[in-house]
Amino acid sequence: GTVDLLYALESKANDQVEFSAGWGQTGIIGKLSLKFTNFSIKNLFNPSTYKGIIPQGEGQTLTISGQTNASYYQAYSVSFMDPWFGGKRPNSLSVSAYYSRQTDISSNYYSSNNSNYYDPYYSYGGSNYYNNSSSYQYAIDPDKSIQMLGATLGFGKRLTWPDDYFQFSAGLSYQLYILKDWQYFPITDGTSNSISLDLNLARISIDNPIYTRRGSSFNVGLTVTPPYSLFEPSDKYSKEDIFKEKTLKWLEYYKIKVSGKTFTPLTSNNNTLVLMTRFDAGLLGYYNKYKRSPFESYYMGGDGMSGYSSSYITETIPLRGYENGAITSGYTGYDVANAYARFVAELRFPVMLQPSSTIYALAFVEAGNAWSEIKEFTLFDMKRSAGVGVRIFLPMIGMMGIDWAYGFDPVWGSRDNSGSNFHFVIGQEF
Repeated sequence: GTVDLLYALESKANDQVEFSAGWGQTGIIGKLSLKFTNFSIKNLFNPSTYKGIIPQGEGQTLTISGQTNASYYQAYSVSFMDPWFGGKRPNSLSVSAYYSRQTDISSNYYSSNNSNYYDPYYSYGGSNYYNNSSSYQYAIDPDKSIQMLGATLGFGKRLTWPDDYFQFSAGLSYQLYILKDWQYFPITDGTSNSISLDLNLARISIDNPIYTRRGSSFNVGLTVTPPYSLFEPSDKYSKEDIFKEKTLKWLEYYKIKVSGKTFTPLTSNNNTLVLMTRFDAGLLGYYNKYKRSPFESYYMGGDGMSGYSSSYITETIPLRGYENGAITSGYTGYDVANAYARFVAELRFPVMLQPSSTIYALAFVEAGNAWSEIKEFTLFDMKRSAGVGVRIFLPMIGMMGIDWAYGFDPVWGSRDNSGSNFHFVIGQEF
């Protein structure tokens, strides 16, 4: 009474390639990223499984990317993720590594252009160079640089309690920072090391990752480094040691982040109108008030794509209606942004929902701010904005979009409202 049925399956083409090029104050900037979504490391030496240039068949993800403008900046990263590690249970294993190097403008350039005013801290938030910017690309100083190197090993597991929507992940990371006469940060020279443990608990019950109609997503994350100073004499450090080489050889901190999104369908037809609400908040803390970390703070404002000015140094937090980093660009010295909060309400309407492409329009209001200490947090101290936008998802390219937003509040160093701003989205969601 039984019959053996054989189904011939063919992998769906879902790989992505991203190529972009732009012109900045230091010349042409180019980026190339390849994402293979059905990679198979087991079949690496099995030519019959190759489709194109890679072996396929196990649903693993391999991503390789590079970004550079030759002289001033270069960044490379590679990551691998197996969503079914071991082949028996949906436990994920991930490995990733990155390297980046950025150089600076020669001091002789500014001394020979006296009309140029240069504020390094303001530049860190908003690239505040003035006049003759077209010649920056010829004024490189290789003796001023920042290099960053890092690697992460991660493990994820689906949970069955309290229900089947819960997920837990853990990761062990190492970062190396090498600064040489780098004037855009509270520290300018030295080498810092960081070993951290990342723990994350999430509950995800959304119905579709591209155009979500219903469900929710909540997340609680904790990142901790070893508390080295707790095993040292209590009087070893003083106020004069903050952000000095003595306290930065091995970084120590803890970082907490909570976030949540809800999706509520407002109509019942195929072209579902959806209300998305979102909140997230973060805190960067310390074990010893004199041994704080200048890294891993928050860089808030704009489209969330900070370019290469703060990649891997700080966590970029978008806030539409404001320029990149505008919410934190005024912080100098010890006053880095160690806490933030953001609230978003977004109305989404689908234009096209097809396997080949997804297009939807949106209108939003949002508010957020960042502070140097958590005790400064208040719900009545928020930078507000509102706007409209559109999203387009293509299988070979991923998510793209553009938003127009108006910022209703002034930022540091300005008495005027932020006003009208356009933001572009490539491969990410706000």
